[in-house]
Amino acid sequence: MKSFKLEFLQRENDLNKILKDQKRNKFIVYLLFTSLWDDACTNLVSALKEKYQNSEEGVRLYVINSFTMPHSFVIFKTTKLPHLVMIRKDKVSTLDYLPMIYAKLHV
Repeated sequence: MKSFKLEFLQRENDLNKILKDQKRNKFIVYLLFTSLWDDACTNLVSALKEKYQNSEEGVRLYVINSFTMPHSFVIFKTTKLPHLVMIRKDKVSTLDYLPMIYAKLHV
């Protein structure tokens, strides 16, 4: 079973650095786009915190919210929340169907 290490991004510059580094080093990146005002998003983030908050190792899961980083949502054409973006090597895949996001994140 895959484990995740949560990281909450607060600045769009940080996301740009992560994406630039991913292009160079081809590591796996998970981005979760959320909203602070959406019940489905807040429930998902709470479940993630409960399960992975103390995790020191695993795949990094970057949590991005629409309040602090609204312009980041344009990069992956995010219109429906929550929205999970997975970048592996040169392949980008996305999920916006809530049960599939829960299954993918093992929550």
